[in-house]
Amino acid sequence: MARMSTTADPHLAPPGAGLPVIELWVARLLFALTRLRGSRETFVSKFKQERTAIRALVDSCPEAKRGEQVLITRLRGLEDSSRNWSVWMTLDHLRITNTALTRVITALTQGRVPPGKASTAAVKPSATVTAAVEAEFEHSCDGVLAAITEAPDLKTKVRFAHPWFGPLDACGWAAMAGTHMGIHRAQIQSILLGLGR
Repeated sequence: MARMSTTADPHLAPPGAGLPVIELWVARLLFALTRLRGSRETFVSKFKQERTAIRALVDSCPEAKRGEQVLITRLRGLEDSSRNWSVWMTLDHLRITNTALTRVITALTQGRVPPGKASTAAVKPSATVTAAVEAEFEHSCDGVLAAITEAPDLKTKVRFAHPWFGPLDACGWAAMAGTHMGIHRAQIQSILLGLGR
């Protein structure tokens, strides 16, 4: 059950602390099955479905409430440090990660390994994000869909490592896109419960 945060900052694990060991093991297994059973079409369909659901949830929340942080119970797949976000902060995180996903998928399908390394701590949102993030989120979604649908082949020889799931080809990162959106759609649902929506 979600609840409103207080003015005091809650004590949360640091960004990048990851998931509990057993939960991470299960997540790895489930994600491996998602990659194995999925295809370009199913990954695109899942991403579009979650995008539509997120848009409907955001639209159901009064704009004046979208920037209010809410402390929620940790959901599966969500780091402890991500439990005290607002709707807009969640969209900002999705904007950041979608932009990174687009860059990674595009590079891998061009036979290049992106520079640097993926980090969950590096994709946390700004607490001062504004309504402008809503259009930026939509733009980032367009980028992911274009990268997946325009890729000549998602089964790439080159790989880029995810901090929880290890080296993934472009197909793995495409599978990640909708799965990740689903986790944060559930987070927005919990935030709205905490706001009394």
